[in-house]
Amino acid sequence: MAKLTVNEYSQKLQEMKVEAHNKQWLYIEVNAKELMNAMEPGEKNINNVCKAIYDALLEGDRILVKPTTKTGMGVGLTVRYYVDNLSESRKKYDGEVF
Repeated sequence: MAKLTVNEYSQKLQEMKVEAHNKQWLYIEVNAKELMNAMEPGEKNINNVCKAIYDALLEGDRILVKPTTKTGMGVGLTVRYYVDNLSESRKKYDGEVF
């Protein structure tokens, strides 16, 4: 089976954000390893997962756990996405990622 793409992970993250927004939650927390295991049990695809997680960051979102690897990619990556405002006008995260 082919590994999932960054785009497929990005789509899942967007679905998760919209679902949480519709439930009127303030935020969701996403861990790279948990997301990968939920979408691809038994696969090792952490780089694509992390790229999608970083790409989905918007202004105000927070990186809670940043892996200590040189690339910033790793199973420990955990972010908090604020879902109270999903407006397309919301700016991308401007903090340093790597």
